[in-house]
Amino acid sequence: MKPVACLILPLLLATASPLAAQTQKKPAAETKAPVQQTAPADTAKPAPYDGQLLRLAEVLGSISYLRELCGAPQEDWRRTMRQLLDSDAANEPARRERLTAAYNRGYRTFAAVHTSCTLAARTAEERYRNEGATLATEIASRFGN
Repeated sequence: MKPVACLILPLLLATASPLAAQTQKKPAAETKAPVQQTAPADTAKPAPYDGQLLRLAEVLGSISYLRELCGAPQEDWRRTMRQLLDSDAANEPARRERLTAAYNRGYRTFAAVHTSCTLAARTAEERYRNEGATLATEIASRFGN
């Protein structure tokens, strides 16, 4: 595993950007698919911050969907998640799979509930962005090298 601070700090900066509030519905064809999963299992010992990292991955998936839905200027959250996977779980297929599943769960959970950009969707995005920033800060300060 690589130093956590190297991969968490960009996420911290990315989660701090505000949502551009627009209330138009995105057509289903424009919505990007969640991150592609990889397969196989490995038996590597979990990192002490894996629980928080799984939650952060789920939060990133949620933010990705909500920002697309509300037409916010789009940072590439999928690319950010891929960088996290490549940095922290490159040689651990099962761990990579768990992180990918968490991202996809966050994305799909909001896709099932929010079909248009509403006040509730904008509020959820803001709360998740704040939670993501808090998680990134906690992981980096506690486990960063």
